[in-house]
Amino acid sequence: MTLAGAAFAGVILLVGLAAFASANNLLFLLLAAMLSALSISGFVGRLSLAGLEIEFLLPEHISARRLFTGRLVVRNTKVWMTSFSIRLEGSPGSGLRAPLYLPAIPGGAALDEPVELYFARRGAHADNSFQFSTRFPFGFAERRVRVRLRREVLVYPCLDPRPGFEELAHLLSGEIETHYRGRGHDFYRIRPYQPMESARHVDWKATAHTGELQVREFAIEQEHLVYIYLDLDAPAEAAEWFESAVDCAAFLAWRVAGRGARVRFRTQEFDLVTPEEGDIHGILKYLALVRPLAGKEPEPSDDQVSFQVVLTARPARMAELGWVRARMLTPETMGPAPSVVRSQT
Repeated sequence: MTLAGAAFAGVILLVGLAAFASANNLLFLLLAAMLSALSISGFVGRLSLAGLEIEFLLPEHISARRLFTGRLVVRNTKVWMTSFSIRLEGSPGSGLRAPLYLPAIPGGAALDEPVELYFARRGAHADNSFQFSTRFPFGFAERRVRVRLRREVLVYPCLDPRPGFEELAHLLSGEIETHYRGRGHDFYRIRPYQPMESARHVDWKATAHTGELQVREFAIEQEHLVYIYLDLDAPAEAAEWFESAVDCAAFLAWRVAGRGARVRFRTQEFDLVTPEEGDIHGILKYLALVRPLAGKEPEPSDDQVSFQVVLTARPARMAELGWVRARMLTPETMGPAPSVVRSQT
């Protein structure tokens, strides 16, 4: 019952008391008309909500804490009646940020409306419930019907850089170039000579031009492979850090793959190399659902050539397992998660 409906019911009560007290036929006719209007309001409101169907169309890949655009298709299966003044709201887990108002849906027609969507956390979202409501025709009462979509929405971790992630990516980019330089036969650059280097790569022409010893540096022949290991054995007090580590792993894998390097992502229960055994979305799908595994010991390092990044809450243990050459990202080097909202097309 709306405020207008409550006021209208109060007027009906007053008219009814006056009609019975005075036995006035005109007041009885007025009372009958008001009761009829109230009954018709409820009946027409139920008819407006009957026969409505909803279809929720989402992008194929969705990441948390980003605004993106989806589409809602609302179909009126009643051929003989138009549904008026329909308001559509989503549950908190549905991703729908704002209610959608549809003035009229003709009988047998379907309306396709773009909507703004947002998911605050990664994971499988199964709470895809929506509520249709209407106050048509008189606004005396609001009728509501709740519907549920029988599917899950998989949301990747946030791919936007948190504070410090961008600086970390630039730093790792430089370390990767340093790690792989000078191992092949393709010319990379000319740089100043460093002590204890072999003289066979001295570029005498550049040396004569600058007056200082210059050497030729060569790039490795194989593609750069960045090895990212996420340690799932995180203590309970590091739960917040683990979520930050998952976001950091997703951000680094996405950034490295976007720059043309291969990525090997590994945990205690997962091992994937791009692009031979899958693509970057296979890693993101795994990270969307990953959970800590307390007591699950990590494996020792099996690659001493690739550039390694390890996200762990116990760096000393990882070093004992042979990850001494890896770049360690620990709770001390990573902060908690902020709330970030970015637009996604």
